[in-house]
Amino acid sequence: YVAGGKAGELEKTAAEMSLLGERAAACEEKLATHEEARRRAHELVQSREKYKRSLEDNLAVRAGQEEELRLALELDACAAPDPEAFAALEEAQRRRARRRDELRLSCAESQGRVKNHREAMSECARELNDPELRGVDVALSKQVLELKTFEMTASDLDRYHGALDRALMAFHASKMSDINKVVRELWQRTYRGQDIDYIQIRSDAGSASGAAGKSSYNYRVCMVVGDAELEMRGRCSAGQKVLACLIIRLALAETFCLNCGILALDEPTTNLDAPNSDALARSLCDIMHARRDQENFQLIVITHDMHFAQVLGQREHADYYWRITKDDNQHSHIECENIYE
Repeated sequence: YVAGGKAGELEKTAAEMSLLGERAAACEEKLATHEEARRRAHELVQSREKYKRSLEDNLAVRAGQEEELRLALELDACAAPDPEAFAALEEAQRRRARRRDELRLSCAESQGRVKNHREAMSECARELNDPELRGVDVALSKQVLELKTFEMTASDLDRYHGALDRALMAFHASKMSDINKVVRELWQRTYRGQDIDYIQIRSDAGSASGAAGKSSYNYRVCMVVGDAELEMRGRCSAGQKVLACLIIRLALAETFCLNCGILALDEPTTNLDAPNSDALARSLCDIMHARRDQENFQLIVITHDMHFAQVLGQREHADYYWRITKDDNQHSHIECENIYE
């Protein structure tokens, strides 16, 4: 400690602290002197204001007294005043006296209002000098800026929402047109009856619902015969319902699932007659032929219809199929079998 010269540094630091203490005391004394001078100046200003009001009141009183003296002299100058004129002068004097009193009252009220305003200004000045309110103008400007930013952002979001909504409506209309095109093609290629030319999916825009005003659509499947269009619900057979369901699913897969290569069908020939079942199998073959260049495409069909499986399982698409059977003990067995065996 001694060798490092720490004692000298300690003494030097103590001397600096003493000097800073003396400077702080001098500054405090100087601040107290300035504060006392400011207080005396404020008291002087207040006393001068009171003196000024007193002088103004005295001037007003003296002016009234001079006016009263002038009227009295005018009254004395009349040697033989007319009683009516005298009465008129008295009435004029009373009016002037009332006017003087009213002016004095108004002056006092005005002085009181001025005093109240000055006190309010002083109170506002003290509030503005409060540490909690310092920088309030900067904070207000910041809040106003944030408000304007939020308003502009909300306006931009509303504009973007409208553009997105219009784009989604256009996309929906385009996809519905593609779906109906595929549905019509598959139905005309698959359905063997003569009572329905083709089917279509109709979408009716519903009213906006919810706080966000989201659009909704009501979908219905219609059958077209010539120029007539009827809703299929309650007007078609079970086989037509199954075929329409399969065709719509295939159309949805063709339209939306280009990057999803798996298409699974469980008992697709339920309630279908032989011609429609055979046409459905050939339509699935056409889909497999169209998707043969797609690496991730895979068709999974579960069926009990062996003829449907044989028509569907051509060698250019598959070499074998999996048969699931149960033995006498109700145990399931899976066997790989050749399509044409």
